[in-house]
Parts: sequence; C-alpha cells; structure tokens
Amino acid sequence: MIIENVLFAFGEVFHWKNLGLMFLGTTAGLIAGSIPGFTIAMAVVLTLPFTFGMSPVEGLSTMIGVFVGGLSGGLMSGMLTGIPGTPSSIATTFDGFPMARNGRPGLALGLGVWSSFFGGIFSAVLLVTLAPSLAKIGLEFGPWDYFALVLFALTITASLSGETLIKGIIAGLLGLFVASIGEDDINGVARFTFDFEALESGFDFLPVLIGLFAFSQLLSDVQDKDKAREPLMTGVEAKGIRVEHFAAIRIILSRWVNVVRSSAIGVFTGVLPAAGGSISNILAYDQAKKASKKPQEFGTGIPDGIIAPETSNNATAGGALITMMALGIPGDVITAVMLGALLIHNVQPSPTFISQNPDLAYSIFIAFFLAHFIMILMQAFCLKAFLMVVRIPMYMLAAVILAYCAIGVFALNNVQEDIWALFVFGLIGYSMKLLGFPLAPMILGVVLGSVAELNLSRALSLSGTADQFLLDMVTRPWALFFLVVAAFSILFPWYQKARDGAVWTLGYVPALMVGLAVPLAMMDGWPRTLIAVALVLGAVYLLVQSARRGWSVSTDDAA
Repeated sequence: MIIENVLFAFGEVFHWKNLGLMFLGTTAGLIAGSIPGFTIAMAVVLTLPFTFGMSPVEGLSTMIGVFVGGLSGGLMSGMLTGIPGTPSSIATTFDGFPMARNGRPGLALGLGVWSSFFGGIFSAVLLVTLAPSLAKIGLEFGPWDYFALVLFALTITASLSGETLIKGIIAGLLGLFVASIGEDDINGVARFTFDFEALESGFDFLPVLIGLFAFSQLLSDVQDKDKAREPLMTGVEAKGIRVEHFAAIRIILSRWVNVVRSSAIGVFTGVLPAAGGSISNILAYDQAKKASKKPQEFGTGIPDGIIAPETSNNATAGGALITMMALGIPGDVITAVMLGALLIHNVQPSPTFISQNPDLAYSIFIAFFLAHFIMILMQAFCLKAFLMVVRIPMYMLAAVILAYCAIGVFALNNVQEDIWALFVFGLIGYSMKLLGFPLAPMILGVVLGSVAELNLSRALSLSGTADQFLLDMVTRPWALFFLVVAAFSILFPWYQKARDGAVWTLGYVPALMVGLAVPLAMMDGWPRTLIAVALVLGAVYLLVQSARRGWSVSTDDAA
C-alpha cells in the first residue's frame, strides 16, 4: 500500500505541468527572498490566488517551491550588500557579507547555497521519518514554555555583542523597548504613544529591520564621496567572479557537526508553532559560535558563521511542515497560508492526515525534497547574474536598493508611517554604528519582544497570581529546561574568557548536563528519562576525569 501511494505521488509531482510550476515557484521565491522588504510570506500569499484552479498537489508544490526558494534567496542580498533579504537571513550577513567583501563572494554564496540544500534535505528526511512523534512536542508547549524559550533566545545578546557586552545589552534593551511601543496585544492598552495615532499600532518588524540594516549600511557606504563612486567590492574582476561550488561542498562536509547541530536546531524551532526561521538562524549562529575553539573570529567572514544560519533556516521549513501536516498547526505565517490552501481544497490536516490522505502527504514529502534540487539548479544559473551586482558603483546601487526597500516596506501595510519608520531607524542604526553599538542585539530584542510579552501575559492570566506563575515556570519541564539553558547561556561569556585558567570552569559543563537532566527526567516517556540518566553519567565522568588531573586547567585541556 505504501509503495503504491509513493509511486502515485511520484507520478503527480513529476508530471510536466507540476514540474513547470515548481520551477516557476522556486524562481519567484529566489527573486522575492533577494529583495529586502519583500518577504517569503508576501510571496506565498501572492501565490495563493493562483492555486485556486490547481489540484492540491500542484498548489502545494508551487507554494513549497516559493518557500524553499525564498529561504535561499535571502542570502544573496545579505552577502552582496549586507542587507538581509528576509528575517531568516539576518545571521547570514554577520559572516557572509565580510567574506564577500574580503574578495571571496563566490565561496560565500556557494557556502550559503549548499548549506541551505543540506539543511533542507536533513529536515526533509526527518519530515518523512519522524513527523508524528516530532509534531507531538509542539503540543507540550504552553505560554510558560514559550516565554522561557524566548528568555533563552534573548540571552544570545551576550554572544552577539562580541567585545562590547555592555553596549550589546543596551542595544538589546532598546530593541525590547521598541517592541513594547503601541497597544498591548492582550489588553489593548497604549504604551509610549504620546498621543500620536501613528504609534498606536506600534512598529512593524520589517521597517525596523530594513532601516537598521539597510539604510544604516547604505549611509555608511556613501558617507565618503570617493568611496561612493567605487564598486561595492574592489579587487574582484568580473571574469574572476564564480561560485565555488566544489570548494563550498568540501568545507561544509568537513564541518558536518555544525551542519547536523544547526539542522537539528532548525527542525526543532520549526516544530514549535510561530517560532520560525527568524529565531532559528540566530540560535544556530549563537550555538556555532559557542562551540567554536575560535569564537573571536565570528563576524570576520568565516565558513562556520555562514553554514550555521543557512543550514538552520532551511531546516526550519521541514519542521514547520511537520506541525502543519501532523497537527494542522501552522509553524509560521507561510505554513498558515499553505494550511488555507489545503482547506480551500477540502483537505483537513490533523493527526490522521497522513493515513487518510497518503497520496497528498507523500506528494508533499517528494515536492519538498525536489524543491531543494530545483533551488540548487536555479541558483547555479542565477548566482552569476547576482554576483555582477558587485561591479556597480556604490552610489547607483544605494539608490536602487533604497527604492526597493521603500517599495517593499510600503507594500507591507500600504501606510506612509512604515516609510518614516524605515528612515528613523536607519538614522538610529547609523548612529549606533558610529558609537560602536552592535545592531544584532537590537534586532533580536525587536523580533522577540512582542513574542515574550504576549506569552508572558497569557501565562500570568492562566496562572492567576505571580507566585503561581513562578511556581509554574520551575515545575513545567520545558519551561525549566529553557530556564536552565538561559542561565548557563548568560554565564557562557565569562566561562569562555576564564576557561584557560580558572578552576571553576571545570564544573561548568557537568553542571549544565545535570541541570538539563532534571527537566528531562520530569518529562513523560522513557527515552527522555534515558537521556537524563546519560547526561548525569556524563557529568560524573567529566568530574572524575578533572579530579584525576588534579583539577588543573590548561589551554590544551580547554581546547
């Protein structure tokens, strides 16, 4: 029966009409993702009306093509101009843009494209094999758990701040303040509006993101008259610009641990409803930096800084599809639109979706696999054209980019206030750069601030009192799990600086393992209990090894 369903799905997906639609959708996604302000969600929403006259397989295959293409398209503008095309490519710019400017745009783009491919294939394998069990994790999360998850994500501010920890924390708090402007989502109470009607709805995320990254970067690039007349990158001949596919594949395969870790982060984040690639790419970048023996090199243009976020954001797509197919819960805005497409065709995703609609389910699996191969093929043809952008004088490029940014921002809600927000936050970002404040922590605060506030309000309402809320935070396994990780994440910068000489650092990893074992042991299911026991045994082993060495700390031991 399974073989028959798979063969039927292959026939549907590989029909010439469906293949043509997937090529068209993937190309549209690549273009949409590469334009700052024109989000993947907007591209998928624009695709939805065209699917009304299609079969469910054709409609979803087209949307999946747009989805996968958009996730990969965002890296192009991020690497070539320093402006992330989509929120899921924010962390890609941290190392992708410096590597491109250092004379290796072909390698940077190759690493981004192939990391996206491997991350997507990894999540596709999990989508097929683990969909039902992974999707159940999302059902275990309440508002307390989401709030704890966001608290952990906010601790990443310390890692994104580099050597300027205090300035990074200030930038993160500024981002949280921006996210709190406007009416409260739960009670509708206006905050920090100063009786300005335009501020009552708050600031949309995209105008803030594009202003901070795009406008500030453009101002930096054209502040010097002579520099503005130069191309975006100097010292790179047009003939010498080529995508280094084979070199990129070799580098990625040599860093397979980073690929697997980042893919797992992406899938896990995608499984959680409303989390999405904008969170997973920053989480993966942070974990890659923490796991590196040379974290100080992150931000200078190293491969690991590109591999982690790009692998993660494409893997998020597979996780989001898991919850959509298994539970009928959209993992993000894009899968919410796909869910609407299914409902239009009288198909109801649920825990029985795969068993009741096996032909459609397997078609989605195959289309998701195929979309990544199409993405690689289309990128191979398109990347050289995108690389030619680096030959354009900066003042011309800045004008075109700013126009696209303004159009994309205005198209979001069709209001002038968004363009003013783009302008204001561009000036704020430019001023912060001049004063040495990192922009990434502020972006993180803006992205996560509203999510944190919404889930905090829900959790407080359900708990009833502050005391009960605090008790729930430490007695719910997932909330406690993320609180433990957040606490150790806050301590990590000090651990990283002191691990070459301080004895206390020998207990950091064992303490983390024991801390994680506690919430895992509280969860249902013997596999989690088994993992908890393994973590405790691992902690004991590390402590015994440290005791045998006389609690000595050296550079070799730390490495």
